[in-house]
Amino acid sequence: MDIKNQHSFWGSLSPLGGLTGAGLLIMASARLSWAVTVALGLFWVYALTVLAYSFLVSTEISRKIFPQKGRENLFACLASFFGSIFLLLFWLLCPFAALEVFLPLLLIPLYCAGSGIFGQITRGGTSPHALPHASLHASLHASPVNDNAHIDIIENVSNAVSRAAVLAGLLIAFSIVREPLSYCSLSFPGTSQGMITIMYFKKGSFFPIGMFASSAGALLLLGYLLTLYQYYRNALFPEVLKNG
Repeated sequence: MDIKNQHSFWGSLSPLGGLTGAGLLIMASARLSWAVTVALGLFWVYALTVLAYSFLVSTEISRKIFPQKGRENLFACLASFFGSIFLLLFWLLCPFAALEVFLPLLLIPLYCAGSGIFGQITRGGTSPHALPHASLHASLHASPVNDNAHIDIIENVSNAVSRAAVLAGLLIAFSIVREPLSYCSLSFPGTSQGMITIMYFKKGSFFPIGMFASSAGALLLLGYLLTLYQYYRNALFPEVLKNG
């Protein structure tokens, strides 16, 4: 399946289709408060990075300043810049909450650069090319953008927001399941302590406390989620596997 026609959820570049979001799903899903914070960062970085990059390469002046080769580096730098801005703003607002998700927030620009968005933008005005697998190396070393191609800023931003929404939705849903199984509670970012408990469940045999708090427990839940995903993907969208 070509990059331009990639489905945000069922495509091979999706967080579950290509496991491009597995790292964040494991690291930031232990607490709902962490998942909400990272989800906000995903929307911020994805949308602003694509908006800024599309605007820069769509003007005639920028084409003389930024050469065709190396524009993938510009995209990665923009993602890192907006990721740093979000981390700084969140740090000023709630330092302890930012400290708890410091590493996942630092990784968001890398996920943005390796999500296939850059390849989707550069091939948006030309004939699409196949991308065998979702990887950071493949997406960052896509063919240079065609200067004669028309860049639709609104479409690019909407596609980026769609990809961010899929990963953010999966992250929040995964944390809603994982945190009660681990800590018998649901939390939300805020207060001077970094998070507040918005719901608490009584401990009982239904909650295997502690097992799913570690990365090993998260991998077990993720494996179950991937099994359901692959089953419904094969049943509902068999053409995705044939063309992916």
